[in-house]
Amino acid sequence: MIIELYTSDAVFDTLALEWNALLGQSQSNRVFMTQEWLAAWWKAYHPGDLWVLAVRDSNHQLVGLAPWFIAHSQAGRLIHSIGCVDVTDYLEVIAKVDCERDVFEIIAAYLAEHQADFDALDLCNIPESAPLLRYLPDALRQHDFTVETEFQEVCPVITLSDSWDSYLEGLSKKNRHELRRKLRRLEGDTEHVAWYVVGQEHDLDAEIERFFALMRTASADKVEFLQNEQHVTFFQLMCKAILPTGWLQLAFLTVDGAYAAAYLNFDYNNDILVYNSGLDLNVGASLSPGIGLLAYLIEDAISKGRQHFDFLRGNEEYKYRMGAVDTQVLKLTATH
Repeated sequence: MIIELYTSDAVFDTLALEWNALLGQSQSNRVFMTQEWLAAWWKAYHPGDLWVLAVRDSNHQLVGLAPWFIAHSQAGRLIHSIGCVDVTDYLEVIAKVDCERDVFEIIAAYLAEHQADFDALDLCNIPESAPLLRYLPDALRQHDFTVETEFQEVCPVITLSDSWDSYLEGLSKKNRHELRRKLRRLEGDTEHVAWYVVGQEHDLDAEIERFFALMRTASADKVEFLQNEQHVTFFQLMCKAILPTGWLQLAFLTVDGAYAAAYLNFDYNNDILVYNSGLDLNVGASLSPGIGLLAYLIEDAISKGRQHFDFLRGNEEYKYRMGAVDTQVLKLTATH
């Protein structure tokens, strides 16, 4: 195997065809690791110098990809994953199945050979099941790195049943009763409740602005988030990049024609990932439109045979009331 180092923004175009093909052959096949996602993130934030490692086999086929960059700060020159940390929930190194150990060993050897280029490895948002956690720490220690992994945050996930009724039966009696009560109230106390998912036939720019408006009415934290122009730019770039792929699930619920709730989700690799939300507390506030839309999206996911409904990072109570169970993301640091 050989490693190629890419330090130019052109890497996203140069490796475009190979990138997602490799991702589909890996255990790291998540929307956050796609070329579209990481290219949009880099264009919006570009917080350092690109340092992307591509691993190729003897046939020059791409078998590994470490989408990294080097950030310069008071803590030194730190290698981070592109996408880290705030707006990307899962981050990994992509390795072809059955090549994983070799990929991580050659990456560790490369890091040892080029330790003069950086001061530390600082990788965040690593899923607990990631091959990176199985192979990279030991490979680095073989080259005299000091490696630490630590818990970072939880990601509650629902493993979906094969029917809506089975899903409801899997909830606690209290949570099942409460969800049914909210749905009856939502559907019975209004003239008309409707929801839709944005598609190619919609004006995406207008729908994104509508989503931003609902984010701003949902909480002060989201108002502050959207005051950062880089966040706004990233959301716009990312949504436009993935809408044509079919991965974007931007859903809105209306109550008597007024926009009440929205979810920005992803439909990727047989899972639904709940990324962000918006809510107008002045529209149907007593009707729980946010929970209603969430229930409709879970039922829709079940009807399409999706495997998981992933709430991503954060331990908000509503996730557990909907039946989610914690998984973890971890952080890995290494110094020589």
